[in-house]
Amino acid sequence: MATAAQNRRGIIAMTTAMSLFCCNDALMKLAREAFPTGQAVTLRTGFAILAGLAMVAVMGDWRKLPLGLRPLVLGRGVVEALCALTFIWALGLLPLANITAILMASPLLIVVLAVLLRIESVGWRRTLALAVGFLGVLIVMRPSAAGFSAAALIALASAVLVAVRDLTTRMIGDDVPSTVISLTTTLIVGMLSLGMGALETWHSPWRVETVYLALAAMLVTAGGYCVISAFRNTDVGVVAGYRYSVVLVAVLLGWLVWGETPDPIAFAGIALVVGSGLYTLHRQRVRPDSQLKPESQKPL
Repeated sequence: MATAAQNRRGIIAMTTAMSLFCCNDALMKLAREAFPTGQAVTLRTGFAILAGLAMVAVMGDWRKLPLGLRPLVLGRGVVEALCALTFIWALGLLPLANITAILMASPLLIVVLAVLLRIESVGWRRTLALAVGFLGVLIVMRPSAAGFSAAALIALASAVLVAVRDLTTRMIGDDVPSTVISLTTTLIVGMLSLGMGALETWHSPWRVETVYLALAAMLVTAGGYCVISAFRNTDVGVVAGYRYSVVLVAVLLGWLVWGETPDPIAFAGIALVVGSGLYTLHRQRVRPDSQLKPESQKPL
């Protein structure tokens, strides 16, 4: 089990990643006004590869690039590519609120899989905190019943894949740098997006939206690195719930960029999300895992 300090590092990394991803989504939304999906993702991936190589250079991890060929690292990249495929597929079939609500089930799925695979034990308090956070997400997003159909299964598959991806990250050896994992994943996702883009009519890239994609690439690369770091040597039952912080950032960006103001019901949902996170922090401070002896470990 991870120490309190390791879990705090994971929490900071996760909340940072969610903020970066949300800003990336805002830039992608702006870029999608000029480019079809496949071209937008392909262009962003091209910039992301450059950003990933720069991160490898800055961290001095060039000699460890061959470690990206390890089965677990490659497997994580394939799962990430499948996440992107199912998400984009569902995006064209379901309202965004419904997709977001379904994907936010991934922290609960991560905990379930972690327990079933005996990766770690998670007690009822943390599980309940995750459930409350998920309820808060549903209140904020308010997905419509009419928006759910068989296509929701595709979005659910994406949520399951996110859980598998994050648990796979946790099992990768510490000798493989996060920069190498991130770059390998980007390359595999890039191959998928290039295949999608080949079926579309591309538009001229000489426009301001390409700058948005370049910025989005830097954000998504840094966010991917943070997500990888968040699940390495940490307790998934502690870190996973902080994925819900994306809702707070999304609401803030919606207000700043598009002038969308949350109503009182949305604020109630936000309060549940924040309360869930604060309670998890409280449990970690009151009962730090590092103080538990192996023979007397109890789920928190």
